[in-house]
Amino acid sequence: MKTAYRTHTCGELTREHAGQTVRLAGWVDSSRDHGGLIFIDLRDRYGTTQCVFNPEVAREAHALAEEMHGQDVVRLEGTVSPRPAAAVNPKIPTGAIEVRVTVAEVLAKSAPPPITVADDCDAGEDVRLRYRYLDLRRPCMQRNLLVRHEIIQAMRRTLEGERFIEVETPLLTKSTPEGARDFLVPSRINPGRFYALPQSPQLFKQILMVSGFDRYYQIARCLRDEDLRADRQPEFTQLDIEMAFIAEDDVLGVTERVVAAVVKAVKGVDLATPFPRLSFADAMRDYGSDKPDRRFEMKLADVAEVARASEFRIFRQAAEAGGHVRGLKVPGGPGAPGLTRKDIDTLTAFAADFGAKGLAWMRVEAESLTGPIAKFFKPDQLAAMQKTFAAKEGDLLLFVADAPAVVAASLGALRVHLGHRLGLVPQEELNFCWVTDFPLFEWDVEEKRHVAIHHPFTSPKPEDLDRLESEPLSVRARAYDLVLNGVELGGGSIRIHRPDVQEHVFRLLGIGKEEAEEKFGFLLEALRYGAPPHGGIALGLDRFVRLLVGASSIREVIAFPKTQRAQCMMSGAPGTVDERQLRDLHIRLRPEAKGEAAGAPATPPAPQE
Repeated sequence: MKTAYRTHTCGELTREHAGQTVRLAGWVDSSRDHGGLIFIDLRDRYGTTQCVFNPEVAREAHALAEEMHGQDVVRLEGTVSPRPAAAVNPKIPTGAIEVRVTVAEVLAKSAPPPITVADDCDAGEDVRLRYRYLDLRRPCMQRNLLVRHEIIQAMRRTLEGERFIEVETPLLTKSTPEGARDFLVPSRINPGRFYALPQSPQLFKQILMVSGFDRYYQIARCLRDEDLRADRQPEFTQLDIEMAFIAEDDVLGVTERVVAAVVKAVKGVDLATPFPRLSFADAMRDYGSDKPDRRFEMKLADVAEVARASEFRIFRQAAEAGGHVRGLKVPGGPGAPGLTRKDIDTLTAFAADFGAKGLAWMRVEAESLTGPIAKFFKPDQLAAMQKTFAAKEGDLLLFVADAPAVVAASLGALRVHLGHRLGLVPQEELNFCWVTDFPLFEWDVEEKRHVAIHHPFTSPKPEDLDRLESEPLSVRARAYDLVLNGVELGGGSIRIHRPDVQEHVFRLLGIGKEEAEEKFGFLLEALRYGAPPHGGIALGLDRFVRLLVGASSIREVIAFPKTQRAQCMMSGAPGTVDERQLRDLHIRLRPEAKGEAAGAPATPPAPQE
């Protein structure tokens, strides 16, 4: 690291360097005047070093230190000296030494920072994003981005060892329906035509397989114009993988080796592989979710059979109408945090947010089920329900009776909510699993047509092909999702490589031949020239980093993220453009759009000193 400005970083000096003359450069982290001696902690991304200014040793340097303030950029030269035993700081690698400064130079002064450049910064997120260059100086943010770098390097090393090659695919491409809204880019050279920014490299990586590159990967930038939340950004990064002449086990195996290498590099933990596999049906049955958090039990259970024979009208009618009557057990007993009637009312409102019309409950007391609905069940029915849940004294049973999707969504969310609230989730555990055998299609009630669960290029299971026309909703996809701690880390599938099957799937999705040729003609044409069986997966890099560092949002692991309104607080994007630029693109704004643009946030003002 030796340069004209520094011979060492602020994180590497130890007692072994005692007596050496060194140069350091960085930011003033803190300054303390101890009645003559001035102590300055100098920081760079490698760490912090304590530097001592003594007026009797270097008067000019000491005078300069009196004028130094937080976030000033300085260069210091001095001698490494061991600290007295009582002054050793074991919490940092450089805590056993200090640098006695003989020469100092201020390279750049800093205005008073509007946020605290420290891990305990209490500024709001919008302020932190506005001054992102200061926010990124905080040690925790630098650690996050360093972990991100380590993860990417571990991915690349592993895939290179697996004989993959990295290929870049276009960022300016054609708009194709892939589930989310495209970002469109007008073409100046081709008036009236638009590029689309890629939602994923899906079509191009399939064409690479047709081209004979049987093992491709890319750290790919993807863009989707969709509403945002904590785990979504308009631009995001994924590890994109595609392989030819393979089946599901091949893709899953490579992915597990990549993930294991990443976790080993970042956490020092050896993951057990292969990861457990659950079918979509089993995941929905046991957890009410296709991204189950398996770090704790509390599985859902079915009581429809008892419900049909009971006198509880709500349960009985739901079961008879083909709905689900299901429940979960909240552990009680000695030492368990019991839930009060007020707590249950709060949980009822929580479940209503997911469509549940009500939340019924019973509790085990004196070895029997009691509660408002217990009177509608005969003793043998109560005993059967207690046995179904293996419920013991103090346990609480919560029930929802409704359409299958509502029951799964409400109880699945309630399970996760209670798991965290009651402290049942081991926070340090990394629990991976695969969810497989997804349905190929679902029915869109509003549009009255079949839509693809994943995307229209996902292959149906060969054993289900004969039902593709007659029972499309029963056809399973050769698709798989990787789940980590209840978060979908990524997903993929074996692709359709036969043009006749691809065209058949398009027809079932309501994509006619003319539209298919217009939107996907280049892929369909490529498939006609001999496409190998192929498949792949994409892992969300931002989500993976967030989970490994324990951040609350992917904005904490992206250098320059957008807000939930898709704005960059630092640069002021999106911004307006002048009329000449619009004329060059053959675009005219509607009057109301001009007004909206005029009211949009301008580039933020420069900070005042």
